[in-house]
Amino acid sequence: MAFQSPASPPVRPHKSAAAVIFLCFLAIVFDGYDLVVYGAIVPKLLAYEPWGLTPVQTGAIGSYALAGMFIGAILIGYLTDIVGRRKIMMISIASFSVLMLLTAWAPTPELFGLFRFLAGLGLGGVIPTAIALTVEFSKTNRRNFNNALMFSGYAVGGVLAALLSLAFLPALGFQGMLALGGVPLVAVVPLLFKFLPESPAFLAVKGDRARAERIVADYGLEPLPAARVEGDAPVAGRFRTLLTGRLLGAMILFCLAGVCGQTLVYGLNTWLPQLMVIAKYSLASSLTFLLTVNIGAVVGVLVSSRLADRFGPRPVTATAFASSGIALVLMGTGLMPLPVMYLLVAVVGFGSVGAQILVNGFVATYFSGATRATALGITLGIGRIGAVLAISGGGVLVAASLGNFINFSVWAIAAAIGVVAVLAVPRLSSAAAAGAAAAPPGQHSSSTTVHH
Repeated sequence: MAFQSPASPPVRPHKSAAAVIFLCFLAIVFDGYDLVVYGAIVPKLLAYEPWGLTPVQTGAIGSYALAGMFIGAILIGYLTDIVGRRKIMMISIASFSVLMLLTAWAPTPELFGLFRFLAGLGLGGVIPTAIALTVEFSKTNRRNFNNALMFSGYAVGGVLAALLSLAFLPALGFQGMLALGGVPLVAVVPLLFKFLPESPAFLAVKGDRARAERIVADYGLEPLPAARVEGDAPVAGRFRTLLTGRLLGAMILFCLAGVCGQTLVYGLNTWLPQLMVIAKYSLASSLTFLLTVNIGAVVGVLVSSRLADRFGPRPVTATAFASSGIALVLMGTGLMPLPVMYLLVAVVGFGSVGAQILVNGFVATYFSGATRATALGITLGIGRIGAVLAISGGGVLVAASLGNFINFSVWAIAAAIGVVAVLAVPRLSSAAAAGAAAAPPGQHSSSTTVHH
């Protein structure tokens, strides 16, 4: 039996879709804070005599949160398409906040690492959920920009971590800086509970079309796709949809691009302060470079996302990866004066954090609403492999004392692979999109074929 659309609801005052995007922005701020604050506290961890950690051990512990995010992004990204975006967002942020507090109070490095891993499970569910909601509450011609605007919270969190570390790390130590990660429990979760709506796409797929269309009317969103009819494949087939045909090739390439993006983001944000110390800069200066990375990410991605909405995410994302690789090689030469180094570090911020944000936007606009969060969860989860390898491998790199050129330019390999992966993502024609619509779990929206 076909699902019948109810009569058009009465005209209501539109609620603000921008408010939904802002709530997602707030959630992502603390993902960025967690990443960058760990990089900022690495020198303090290495100097903490009761634990006596080596660079390799510190890198391994840093990777535990990413391992948790690997599992959390895939598992919770899948659950998001089953139980709803709103519940997953609140549960994920609450669990992450509590575990950040436990991490700050950990009496041993073993418990410290365990709590970092468990915090990563919750944090892994925040990102695909926030991206999916942002895309669904955005006009088609603003999806990449709004996603970048929302995800700039990641870099804003990094800026916040760098500034707070400059101001308070000497006084609070690494424990105090980590304890600040518990703030979302009281500052963000209540706002989500009161103001965050459920995803109309999720409600429509689950059969609550009347409620979905009320939310569409309330927020002035674009109309939902045609109602699902009897004979359509069940929602449970979303993994099978994503892992067959042309979409399988796209998923593999998106995952590879995600691995490269997160290698750059997590590797550099974790190890840049220590690499700059090795390059004879002071700790204060190295934290300033960390601040510059994230400022460069915010400014660069807001500009590039506008271009992605106009020309498509493919060429813009490839350019971001390429720019970071070139900047890293130039940094490694040791020939650049200080002002140029700051400029190159800002370019690296755009080409690492910015490229990852653009990859996320590419994925979100490539797949349909029925599979979007699952696709994002898979690509972000698999991408965590790059993050884990980068953080733990960065410790090995530092311990090997290979010299400044290798310390910086080795990361350019990930940037080069990212360029190739993004450019190789198959383009879906209108006919291909229509074919995908017949496959489980449902139809692709028109955005699947735009600018790819």
